Amino acid sequence: METHNRLGLRTISLILFLTLTKSLSSTAFDVSEYEDWESVDTADSILSYGSELGDMEENEWQMVQTKGNQFVVNDQPFYVNGFNTYWLMVFAADESTRGKVTEVFKHASSVGMSVCRTWAFNDGQWRALQKSPSVYDEDVFKALDFVVSEARKYKIRLILSLANNWEAYGGKAQYVKWGNAAGLNLTSDDEFFSHPSLRSYYKAHAKTVLNRVNTFTNITYKEDPTIFAWELMNEPRCTSDSSGDVLQDWIKEMAFYVKSIDPKHLVEIGLEGFYGPSTPQKYQFNPNSYAQEVGTDFIRNHQVLGVDFASVHIYPDSWISQSIADSHLPFIKSWMEAHIEDAEKYLGMPVVFAEFGVSAKAPGYNSTYRDNLINTVYKTILNSTKKGGSGAGSLVWQLFPDGTDYMDDGYSIVLSKSPSTSSIISLQSTRLALFNSLCSKKCRWGCKKRNVLEKVLIHDEL
Repeated sequence: METHNRLGLRTISLILFLTLTKSLSSTAFDVSEYEDWESVDTADSILSYGSELGDMEENEWQMVQTKGNQFVVNDQPFYVNGFNTYWLMVFAADESTRGKVTEVFKHASSVGMSVCRTWAFNDGQWRALQKSPSVYDEDVFKALDFVVSEARKYKIRLILSLANNWEAYGGKAQYVKWGNAAGLNLTSDDEFFSHPSLRSYYKAHAKTVLNRVNTFTNITYKEDPTIFAWELMNEPRCTSDSSGDVLQDWIKEMAFYVKSIDPKHLVEIGLEGFYGPSTPQKYQFNPNSYAQEVGTDFIRNHQVLGVDFASVHIYPDSWISQSIADSHLPFIKSWMEAHIEDAEKYLGMPVVFAEFGVSAKAPGYNSTYRDNLINTVYKTILNSTKKGGSGAGSLVWQLFPDGTDYMDDGYSIVLSKSPSTSSIISLQSTRLALFNSLCSKKCRWGCKKRNVLEKVLIHDEL
């Protein structure tokens, strides 16, 4: 997506504002009720801040950073409405499916999504990136290069995950297989976290990816602002050690190691958010009793030096009951609010709800329920946003283009086939974009525009 000129941004800002106020409720937006605005014309004020956003976009594509419990870009807030599409690299490796990568970014951009989470690993599998420890398929690496370069074109930033807890795309099980092939005599997949040789395999992979020079842009990954953050692992669990000590030690080592190579980018762990032994008083928020036994510990894990923001996943249809139940939406709200509060009180960092969704295969599913689930997540984010809280954004699982039904795990969202869901996503993007542009570095929380933000961004009808 090319940079808009100033006039285009002013026009877009006004359109966004008018669209937003029309969508928020059946009640008209009455500027006169906002006494804090004094005599400032509403539209001109919105356009003025839209111009400030234009200044940011016209500057160099900047790294995302954290400032307290918020993300910032060029010292302006950056609240996230994004998505997951894990298979982008594999699709980009084949000319016949590469166009689907572009489609995903194009569709996501059309509804204002700004961050995509995807895999920067495929270990020992079909179309493997890493065929064996430190042995790579250059064609697949070029496919990952394409994903990064294409995301940049559409002004979408990437969270790149470096390994998988699960067997899909290799995962920790593949590292154990490699270790056994080298004569290590390993007996558990969890030895991925503890055995020095497997730790060295992982670190070598991380180093290779971070130091990769993109063949499309000639930018080294560790220097590319298109990359939002590095994720240490997708959903790490170490069930053989419920104390959490083994995983904690692994997180400490790997977060430090990634930061030693790339101090510019943010790092997150990839956790699901389960509360562990360090906070037994919070077990009540876990979705089930098993969650406290998987070796993860939300607060303790995120206090590790080098971890910049927290991650949480949301799957009541997997964790509570497969059938859609009345308890699911209240759980989502309490689960999110607990983690937002912890990120503010104990961690002092943003929290991203990096996966959430519902399977169309779940008994009792319908599209209305999915929309209600998404609305619940979005509204909880906005309730934090209006207070300058740690709720920094969410990434829906997962966005698909047309013609990829054979990849569907039940959670796919095809925007062209889901107009109501598309509208909800677009409205959330609009709200966050407006918020980000209004609350620039020239507009602190105590500014006169805050009341307007609260009225415009947060509304009973989401």
